Amino acid sequence: MLKSQRAKVIVVATVLAAVAAIVPSTNSFVILLATRALAFSILVMSLDILLGFTGLASLGQAAYLGVGAYLTAILATRYGFGLGFDFWLVVVLGIAVGAALAAVFGLLAIRATGVYFLMITLALGQCVWGLAYRWNSLTGGDNGINLRERPRFGIDLAHDVTFFYLVFAFFAVSLLAMYVLVRSPFGQSLAGIRERELRMRILGYNTWLHKYIAFIIAGGFGGLAGVLWAHTAGIVSPENVVLTTSVDALLMAVLGGAGTLIGGVIGAFIVFGMREYLSTIVPWWQYVLGTVYVLTILYLPGGLMGIPERIRQSRSSPPDPKKLVLLPGT
Repeated sequence: MLKSQRAKVIVVATVLAAVAAIVPSTNSFVILLATRALAFSILVMSLDILLGFTGLASLGQAAYLGVGAYLTAILATRYGFGLGFDFWLVVVLGIAVGAALAAVFGLLAIRATGVYFLMITLALGQCVWGLAYRWNSLTGGDNGINLRERPRFGIDLAHDVTFFYLVFAFFAVSLLAMYVLVRSPFGQSLAGIRERELRMRILGYNTWLHKYIAFIIAGGFGGLAGVLWAHTAGIVSPENVVLTTSVDALLMAVLGGAGTLIGGVIGAFIVFGMREYLSTIVPWWQYVLGTVYVLTILYLPGGLMGIPERIRQSRSSPPDPKKLVLLPGT
């Protein structure tokens, strides 16, 4: 088991190193697309902490990306804050405001389970969208806020390759931090809550507090994703906090494989790539993407990351006697 885990870590590290080496040598479109996918992957992985490891399907994760992005855009455009070395302070503030919003929302949502939790997070996320859409004096309403420049602090992040490496570094650190979290005793307790919450209560675990802390951590990483997304996209608008954004993050996690972290990254890259490619070929690309989601849920409930395990099980399982063909004379 330990060797298998080490092998997976080595494979992931190798693939990420290849991405870091290959993407900068491509054209500007691919670099920007990869940068967006990496920034959004942090949001997807934060959702996977809730969905895959705690068993909580949230439809409000876009709210934390939105508050981080709006905080970044407002500070940069109104006060010129965050465009120099103070960018690092904006990163801390983005994480803090995402975690703080999750702390408030968690008090309302965590006590619910199943579809009720899903609907509460949906309603709370829509409240943030409503504020972003209606508070014109602060958020710019439907037009949003345009960021005309990226930070400069010794290095010029206006260059796409430089900014790609910055986002890649934040992504790698976030992946490592979340991996350590889910492999820790706290993460193992979250998995126990996902499998059988009543048993964990009987064993003496405060399951509400565990889920609440996981909810706050996911919100903090969502805020970080928002800070990076603001400078990646160059515009922050209500589209960033709309329900579709939360649904996209949820489906990316399911497509790649919930409960794997890296599966959400794979799902994000596939969806971003397919969306950009299919939209140039057919006007009904949404239906193609929707079909992929449906087929994944029906035939790959473990996501793409579950394919090796299914192959391993099919090879190790004994043959079904009912399917054995008897030859003549036997």
